[in-house]
Amino acid sequence: MSQDQLDTVFQQWQDNEARAEEMIPLLGKLYRQYNVIPSLFGRSLINRSVTRILKNHRYVRKVEGTELSVADTLPMVRAMTELELGPAHIDIGRLGVAFKNAGESDVVAFLKRELADIVGCHDSSGMGGEPQDVVLYGFGRIGRILARIMIEKAGGGNLLRLRAIVVRGSGDDLEKRASLLRRDSVHGPFSGSIDVDYDNHALIANGHYIRIIYADSPAEIDYTAHGIDNAIVVDNTGKWRDREGLAQHLESRGVSKVLLTAPGKGDLKNIVHGINHQTIGDDDRIVSAASCTTNAIVPVLKAIDDEFGIVHGHVETVHSYTNDQNLIDNYHKGDRRGRSAPLNMVLTETGAAKAVAKALPALSGKLTGNAIRVPTPNVSMAILNLSLGKATDREALNEYLRQMALHSPMHKQIDYVDSPEVVSSDFVGNRHAGVLDAKATIANDRQAVLYVWYDNEFGYSCQVVRILQYMSRVCHRYLPATP
Repeated sequence: MSQDQLDTVFQQWQDNEARAEEMIPLLGKLYRQYNVIPSLFGRSLINRSVTRILKNHRYVRKVEGTELSVADTLPMVRAMTELELGPAHIDIGRLGVAFKNAGESDVVAFLKRELADIVGCHDSSGMGGEPQDVVLYGFGRIGRILARIMIEKAGGGNLLRLRAIVVRGSGDDLEKRASLLRRDSVHGPFSGSIDVDYDNHALIANGHYIRIIYADSPAEIDYTAHGIDNAIVVDNTGKWRDREGLAQHLESRGVSKVLLTAPGKGDLKNIVHGINHQTIGDDDRIVSAASCTTNAIVPVLKAIDDEFGIVHGHVETVHSYTNDQNLIDNYHKGDRRGRSAPLNMVLTETGAAKAVAKALPALSGKLTGNAIRVPTPNVSMAILNLSLGKATDREALNEYLRQMALHSPMHKQIDYVDSPEVVSSDFVGNRHAGVLDAKATIANDRQAVLYVWYDNEFGYSCQVVRILQYMSRVCHRYLPATP
């Protein structure tokens, strides 16, 4: 390659950097002023660096086989800021590819047609619905990640509002609580600033005023005394998993509903967003978000069952260790879990296979399951060994799942990767419920083995937030619509 060619390549990179820099404040305007949540084939464009925006554009070539650059999307983003759009999730990547494939030249006319339902629908008050107060009951791994996500997604402040966090203690540990939110060994530093209001027992995170309430049980709390009303309590302690135990939250003044971040027992609805969240009715005051593993495998299982039929199968979970296990060998009420988590692979049980039936009744009794806890702090894998109702091969199966990941209503749940080099740490922070590893797929006649990665902390927490949005009716439509 000549020096002139090298200079041209570098100049193209610099030009694209300049376009991405111009795009950032426009994306922010869409998000904060119009409550439009922009993404690019499911990859968020909010609060992203120039380099991340460029990498997200490169991703399009991998999934669509089509080049899409910021030179293509910047005119779209500019035009959208002038269309007085109503609240929505808008996939600029899908719009960009559709515009290129259509061979059109008038981007404004194209957008007015594709986004017709929300053009001119901006509410000058900035409200996309009534704000929903949320309380986190517990502040462990899932609680802190939920806090991060809700603060990040607050936009103009008119969606989910994290109002309080309930913890045990005496009130002298605010700085430690703030530090655990500020720094995370797995997910990195908090994106923004956190201040501590010692006098009022509160954290101020990116301008969000969050009360820290100290209590040993729900019976001690009156949320209305803190200006909180009609709140959804997200119980992430795991202390209660049945209706009777969780109903204690409903006795606290200011609480309307309860969401459990663990598999629910008894008659509780176990919800996997994207699969059965529509079954949540206005009269459902207590629901469960199931488990991280159930969320990871159910969307893929549904996709496979819809197209090929599942006769029976086995789910083997290779799961990162959790706080429930011991650092060194010590007593534990569970079999094998007393052995040192960082030093051993620990064979244990999982209820994920049985839990699938609560979200997908058609698979009741068709799956078995087991789990192996391994010495990694985050990101797990589910291996689905399935007997199918009709024959397929590896290429056809992968292509079907790629299409489901890109173009189906489950595109927020199923992600797809086709690289021979990815390992578990590459999926830290992935917002999907599960990621199909296409290179690992095995398919022969009616037998298939699928490998699904999942961030058992962050990806699961994103699913919990999606359920919260649905329960509070503050979720917005996705455009362009998927088939």
